[in-house]
Amino acid sequence: MEITEIKRLIRRYALQNAVKYGKTPQKGAVMGKLMGEHPELRNRAREVAPLVDDVILELEGMKADEWRSELEKVDPSLIDEIFARKEPKKGLPDLEGVKGEVVMRFAPNPNGAPTLGNARGIIVNDAYVKRYGGKFILRFDDTDPSTKRPLLEAYGWYIEDLKWLGVEPDEVIYASDRVESYYEYARELIELEKAYVCFCTQEEFKRLKDAKKPCPHRDTPSRLNLDRWEMMLDGEYPDKAAVLRIKTDITHKDPAIRDWVAFRIVREPHPRVGSRYIVWPMLDFESAIEDHVLGITHIIRGKDLIDSERRQRFIYDYLGWEYPVTIHWGRIKIHEFGRFSTSELGRDIEKGLYSGWDDPRLPTLRALRRRGIQPEAIRKVMIEMGLGENDVAFSMKNLYGENRKILDPVANRYFFVPDPLEIVIEGGDRGIKRIPVHPEKSGFREVEVGGSFYIPSDDFNRLNKGDILRLKYLFNIRIEMIEPPKGSYLGEDPEYAKEIGAPIIQWVPPDTAVPVDVIMPDGEVVSGLGEISIRKELGNVVQFERFGFVRIDSVDNDRIKAYFAHK
Repeated sequence: MEITEIKRLIRRYALQNAVKYGKTPQKGAVMGKLMGEHPELRNRAREVAPLVDDVILELEGMKADEWRSELEKVDPSLIDEIFARKEPKKGLPDLEGVKGEVVMRFAPNPNGAPTLGNARGIIVNDAYVKRYGGKFILRFDDTDPSTKRPLLEAYGWYIEDLKWLGVEPDEVIYASDRVESYYEYARELIELEKAYVCFCTQEEFKRLKDAKKPCPHRDTPSRLNLDRWEMMLDGEYPDKAAVLRIKTDITHKDPAIRDWVAFRIVREPHPRVGSRYIVWPMLDFESAIEDHVLGITHIIRGKDLIDSERRQRFIYDYLGWEYPVTIHWGRIKIHEFGRFSTSELGRDIEKGLYSGWDDPRLPTLRALRRRGIQPEAIRKVMIEMGLGENDVAFSMKNLYGENRKILDPVANRYFFVPDPLEIVIEGGDRGIKRIPVHPEKSGFREVEVGGSFYIPSDDFNRLNKGDILRLKYLFNIRIEMIEPPKGSYLGEDPEYAKEIGAPIIQWVPPDTAVPVDVIMPDGEVVSGLGEISIRKELGNVVQFERFGFVRIDSVDNDRIKAYFAHK
């Protein structure tokens, strides 16, 4: 797009914003509108930003009636759009407090595989960054080598799953590589007499804290505190013998805010950096420092972490920093899984309760991907969920509905017969039959038809002698015998079966049928027979007719394994 066209668009959106709100537009609002309507410009954000500044400067020298007059010349339909009544929109509202480049982060502790809950943070942060042409940072907050010990494989899983969701971080940060820098900020706070080394036991400090009384070490001179801090770093104290605390308000109404722990001694080796460090920052300290150092402008976090922000603001006030704009949202409760924690999932996997992080019973992205859930469906559901502070009760049916819309037009169809029963049919044509792979796509699969078929036992067990049914895409039959199962050819007219309400069922020929195991979301296995053509669909999501969507996970000479997605 030429510069002149970009300037025209910027002026158009800026005038619309000015008329709508009656004041000079904010740069972020204009950038957000421009990038949202023209995503092809996101890679040119640095080039576009000065052009936005020029237009805003021009509008500052105009009056409100001049803005409207200019907008009428540029595009009068925009005035009608401003004052038209609109239905409430689903999705994400504009960010507040946008002043320049938007920088956002997703900061997991990699102690397990990413879950659907993680997906919300990944997708929403990424969506905002793309809207405003900003910067997205993946930061591993991995400074707890003990309680929530990082899992080495999980670092790679996060990067893989972000890519699968369509997210490419501009930068990847590992907090465990930056511990020395946290030490420097700790020293600065000690020198400012805003942090001190505490030797109280947890029980002793809790008694003092609950009584709103200071720790006896609180007023230790900074020089002595610095010496004690260096002794901590040098390993001269045993685990739990000393911690570094941030001074707050010891009489604060919330006990969780009173003189909180910033560093503790942990000698357990870290999965990434081994025994390089024995003094580790708590998450509130590490995250506070990194958000400032990385220039984070907006933080989206759970409302259960409001206390974290209150603690961190003491550091920002002491060091003269501006705290990022913070948005709090409610937690997701998934009906089918309830509340879950990554730590608990990890322990259950270690106990052998699950086969791994991609077990179909788990709410992990790896499990959903293995089942055939599409990233576009997850992204749509998470964005439409919005940013409300209320907890969200979420059903997997919502996700399945979006996934079905994506798969239905493209997934090839095949026959799968669970719990098969063989029936002999007298009459009818034999030989190779061409069956469509999809009702709305070109292409066929070839199936060799003989004198008998496998059909689902459940369907046959509902029939009586003399009943009529249709073998889908093939012909109609009458049941002549129940034991042994036997039928007779009644013609190929599909309308006849519809007129009399005869069941239409799937089938496979015995000579080419292949064993198929379908692993269900509850871990149960449904075994049966499928068409031989399924073998060429390795890694793809297909629809087993009258059964559901499945992803073909493995194919070998003896058996096909598939994972069930949904109906």
